[in-house]
Amino acid sequence: MAGARHQNVMPGDVITTGPYRPEEHTVLDGKRILATAVGVSEIRDDSVRVVPLAGMYYPRVKDFVIGKVVSHTSLSWELEINSCYVGFLPASDVFGRDFSAHADDLTSHLAKGDMVAARVANFDRTRDPLLTVQDRDLGKIDIGELASLAPGKVPHLIGKNGSTIRAIEESCRATLAVGDNGWVVITADDPDGLLKAERAVRMIDEGAHEAGISERVRSMLETG
Repeated sequence: MAGARHQNVMPGDVITTGPYRPEEHTVLDGKRILATAVGVSEIRDDSVRVVPLAGMYYPRVKDFVIGKVVSHTSLSWELEINSCYVGFLPASDVFGRDFSAHADDLTSHLAKGDMVAARVANFDRTRDPLLTVQDRDLGKIDIGELASLAPGKVPHLIGKNGSTIRAIEESCRATLAVGDNGWVVITADDPDGLLKAERAVRMIDEGAHEAGISERVRSMLETG
């Protein structure tokens, strides 16, 4: 693909002519892969998809997501992930190989309402996605405020080469954990910095389709 990894597209736009597999909101036309929705195109590995600017999150293997525990069984937790699907986190993923459904209490690790940073380990459209916390910086989120934006606008929050999120974090003295599902956990020692970071996320969610949104966000950050 010529150009950036992500780009804004309209229905009918040519995303690429490379040897990729068309996925969500794309169609193959000869050797061209076309967009079928207004959104942000994404090329990853051997596939191409379009994430609509509006709508709920559609899971994809290896995606980083922020989830909220809504319930549990004796074997797993169920997490809301801003999707029509529910994320399942196996208890064995947290307790390890010695996990016992009879002896171990799942709520001792994660209770209803807890926020979790996870990755999508498996998903095939026929069942809800399987999540994992077996990686660096994954697991229960102990502090931070939850903000959100449409999943298709996440690339706008990140910015080119991470420029926009870096500007927000530096100006607000905050840290943003940005899920591919559009949920963002913001941590900041200064309440004013937290409010400014939340405002930046909201500005991008409301104006990602407008030209110059990154510049307006940076102007807001500078002027306070």
